[in-house]
Amino acid sequence: MISGSNVLMGCMGALSCVAVSGCDVSPADIPPPEPGVIEATTQGPTGAAPGTCWGRTVSPAVIETVTEQVQVQPAQISSTGEVQAFPIYRTETRQQIVKPRVDNWFETPCAAQMTPEFVETLQRALEARGVYDGEISGNYDAPTRAAMRVYQISAGGPDSPVLALSAARQLGLIAVDRATLE
Repeated sequence: MISGSNVLMGCMGALSCVAVSGCDVSPADIPPPEPGVIEATTQGPTGAAPGTCWGRTVSPAVIETVTEQVQVQPAQISSTGEVQAFPIYRTETRQQIVKPRVDNWFETPCAAQMTPEFVETLQRALEARGVYDGEISGNYDAPTRAAMRVYQISAGGPDSPVLALSAARQLGLIAVDRATLE
């Protein structure tokens, strides 16, 4: 019998379990990616303007193991101030969240703007900057996503394969509102 986690790992790439014998996981059983992490979403952060699209990176929580000495019994001291019995301590170890998980939202072009012509222009812009060497296909495919992530990280943007609006403006793909320049 194949375990569920092995099946998911084997089936995830193609979302097809045909080649895996004994696979009892259907594509409906595989949860969809969180909105905004892999592709832009209209389900943005609280207070996002209607009609805007968003991408998101997730900074995971930082958890530390904390070890402390906890006093179980205090020292026993006589009326003359002499220590009759030393205090007793026990060691406690626990997990503690030092920094909570943070969703980092950034505005993106919406799906309607991501036409094949727009993506071709994006691919050419990334190619001109030396981060894309794939085919100019007009498809926002895995090589384009990888190049987008590399470009955005190098430009100080989000660590994400989702095209940020700020990166689209830096690449000259979307007009910059004059009011924001003044």
